[in-house]
Amino acid sequence: MRFNYCPDCGSKLSEKDLGDESAVPFCTSCNEPHFDMFPCSIIALIVNEFEEALLLRQKYISEKYYNLVSGFMKPGETAEISAEREVYEETGIKPKSLNLVLTHWFDPKGVLMIGFIGRAKKTDFVLSKEVDGAEWIPVKKAKNMVHPAGSAAHDLIDRYLDKYYK
Repeated sequence: MRFNYCPDCGSKLSEKDLGDESAVPFCTSCNEPHFDMFPCSIIALIVNEFEEALLLRQKYISEKYYNLVSGFMKPGETAEISAEREVYEETGIKPKSLNLVLTHWFDPKGVLMIGFIGRAKKTDFVLSKEVDGAEWIPVKKAKNMVHPAGSAAHDLIDRYLDKYYK
């Protein structure tokens, strides 16, 4: 989101060069820059003790592909807390570990995705209303079931396979 008006006083913003940032929306009344803002979300590949990946069916995201757990960060949350919360909210699974492994810019929505690989014990799911279904799928097979190469989900699975299947 690019500011046109100051969110504090409502004045029309002008452009001001700020060091390496070039032209930044600037409020001359408040003497403050207002940098562009964008939402952040997490995406998590959760793998159980049988080397199976947790895949979700969420028809509002895709009719064709499975998804990894993902969701927007809430104000005040760290990425790690957000990832743990989203995994639990969507599936009822409590991860034993979560490791931040990548970031991915999702241009169609202007979102920075923060990618985690985590471990969890294989248990039954308690699905949220936004999840149509969930399955444990062997990680090697899961790679072909998520969005194609270049997606955050695909990149996370590649990272996992590169680390554990060399």
